[in-house]
Amino acid sequence: MKYHIDFARLRQVEARLLWLSHWMIHHANHLRQNDDDIKVGGHQASSASMVSILTALYFAALRPEDRVAVKPHASPIFHAMQYLMGNLNLELLKNFRGYGGAQSYPSRTKDADDVDFSTGSVGLGVAMTSFASLIQDYVSTKQWGSNVKLGRMVALMGDAELDEGNIYECLQEGWKHNLRNTWWVIDYNRQSLDGIIHEGLWEHAEKIFTAYGWDVIRLKYGVLQRAAFDEPGGKKLKDWIDDCPNQDYAALTYMGGKVWRERLLNDLGDQGDFTEFLDRHSDDELGCLMENLGGNCVETMAKEFAEINHNRPVCFLAYTVKGWGTPIAGHKDNHGGLMTLNQMQKWQSSMGIREGHEWDRLEAVADKASFQRWLGQVPFFQSRNRRFDDAIFRVPSLALDKSKSASTQASFGKILDTIARGDDEIAERIVTLSPDVSGTTSLGSWINRKKLFSRQPIRDAFKDAKIPSTAKWEFDSSGQHIELGIAEMNLFLALAAAGLSSSLFGKRLLPIGTVYDPFVCRGLDALNYACYQDARFMIIGTPSGVTLAPEGGAHQSIVTPLIGMGQDGLASFEPAFTDELSVIMEWGFSHMQLDDGGSVYLRLSTKPVEQPQREMTPELAADIIKGAYWLRKPGPNCELVIAYQGVIAQEAILAAGHLGEFRRDIGVLAITSADRIYAEFKIQSHNLNKTSHIETLLADVPNYAKMLTVIDGHPATLTWLGGVRGNPTISHGVDRFGQTGQINDLYQHFAIDHESLVRSALQQAPRHQNPRQMSFAQHNAA
Repeated sequence: MKYHIDFARLRQVEARLLWLSHWMIHHANHLRQNDDDIKVGGHQASSASMVSILTALYFAALRPEDRVAVKPHASPIFHAMQYLMGNLNLELLKNFRGYGGAQSYPSRTKDADDVDFSTGSVGLGVAMTSFASLIQDYVSTKQWGSNVKLGRMVALMGDAELDEGNIYECLQEGWKHNLRNTWWVIDYNRQSLDGIIHEGLWEHAEKIFTAYGWDVIRLKYGVLQRAAFDEPGGKKLKDWIDDCPNQDYAALTYMGGKVWRERLLNDLGDQGDFTEFLDRHSDDELGCLMENLGGNCVETMAKEFAEINHNRPVCFLAYTVKGWGTPIAGHKDNHGGLMTLNQMQKWQSSMGIREGHEWDRLEAVADKASFQRWLGQVPFFQSRNRRFDDAIFRVPSLALDKSKSASTQASFGKILDTIARGDDEIAERIVTLSPDVSGTTSLGSWINRKKLFSRQPIRDAFKDAKIPSTAKWEFDSSGQHIELGIAEMNLFLALAAAGLSSSLFGKRLLPIGTVYDPFVCRGLDALNYACYQDARFMIIGTPSGVTLAPEGGAHQSIVTPLIGMGQDGLASFEPAFTDELSVIMEWGFSHMQLDDGGSVYLRLSTKPVEQPQREMTPELAADIIKGAYWLRKPGPNCELVIAYQGVIAQEAILAAGHLGEFRRDIGVLAITSADRIYAEFKIQSHNLNKTSHIETLLADVPNYAKMLTVIDGHPATLTWLGGVRGNPTISHGVDRFGQTGQINDLYQHFAIDHESLVRSALQQAPRHQNPRQMSFAQHNAA
């Protein structure tokens, strides 16, 4: 049964949301105790410009299966809406932008209300809806996801968000994947924080969206304006509005109806029917008429939303007034500005809100009971639980056959190939994504077995022509690899969408993304955004470090280990050996599925490393996941510990062998995750009754023993280890841009080769000097 749109009710909702959102902000800034004496903020004007759009969308157009990314600065409207519907506690509104209160910007993880997509870093939430639609298509084409009810992925965005580059990267990716079921609604208020939007932006936006296959609907006039244009003299008004510069329109809006009249008469003169038109409207009526743009007209927005009867992507360009309906409408400072106490008092009276009843949900509504009944029938709110879950899938053993030498990147590819050949549950839920580097990040075998995803099949012309190739480019709806362009921002946004599939669509995915490790930095904002939403995925950064020698500095990562340590919601590992990688990936697939889990980042390498021939005991496996273990345990008179992370293992082992003659009881500490051991050490340092894993490992190392750390990455990743027990520490790593060369040349250049490690260890005698020690020069001579 089609839902009847009651425009009178929508206008009541609109008034309630406008009031509650602005009172919430006013209360936070002017009435609530503020010990910091700093403005709380809250974006009253940016909320007001969106109130009609949100009202029409949520109370007329949406269904429970639809998902929305709300413009960050419209969060007060969103919170007010949830409160109006009885879904949010009043105390959270009263504590807006306070500790434990409703968040400044909509947050899936921090807010108590029903947030679909976190927003805050502008542009990212918008693009996120495009990738959520792609993942919805991916899930729904699988046999196990065929019962998913397709919904629209909607972004409510400010016009200034069109400045964000990731918007346009996303548009191209959507075009390549035949994007559908996506709406973007642009709040075209033409005012930003530092100025007025340039004239003609709408023309460029229309051309861009149309070029990528979107329908563009420009909503410039509200019902009052459209009716006025049909009156005698009304066409002159329409032409004047179309020609009026954005800055003038904003200023005139702020000054009001009297000044509107003066300006119109000055510009158009005494023109008979137009003068009569103006005479038929009071100053207040004229002011309301000129503010009645399409995006500020709930009836116009609701009708336009209802007219869409297809699944093509649609961009609604909705003209609005920033600060619509408030005393600060149109003022150039209103982005961060707030109504004064006097302005709020007068506005409260005009809104019909009694003093002492400001927080009442249905204040100023005459027919409260019938209005409440109507609210109870709004389709979108019929489902009280819009966050789903799915089964946790068992992870099989991922151990590979022993080999003498292997790289972690190649081993990653072999592990995925093993999964692809099996029939374990996780095999059908893994989806891989890569920004045009699948072949060089060891995904080739997986793709050949699992194919590439497309809703419509695409044949492999090379295969048809029987041209020999190691790659199979077969696309169809059963495919389990999503090939993306080279924009890393898109990769992380797609991983974010796939990593929320269980919550959004009730079907769990285990997404794996691969990217050249240095280019993690190119998508860092989107990676942070994905983790903030608690999306679950595995990102493989490979190849990494200056070990990628011939490729040169732009392709050699330095700071990514620190990113792995610093990024919340992301467990970072850098294994050296295949058996470590197998254990970590087993753990990672489980970690991605747990309520208290998270995402996983593996920093891998193309350099083959001699593999230890050992048994993987439960104790060793546990230590690998904790982040460190003794590759060579120190003796009772330990004078030196060499701690390494990742591919540099071979250099550390060689150095320990050379130094055995000159330093007693050397220990070699294998760090598989500086992130994990540091995080636990930091937590346990505040708890005197517990000992962290790294403290346990170093418990028997004398505090006078030298700590020598080495990593093919920033040395600060491991420098902190010396502070665990106060050991003097020398750190080796890479803190300058790399360059081309052979691996040995670059290792020597950056002093991460075994000879440099030996030299460092011998330059300073330990506190308890070994009488058998000799200088490094003597050692070389010997």
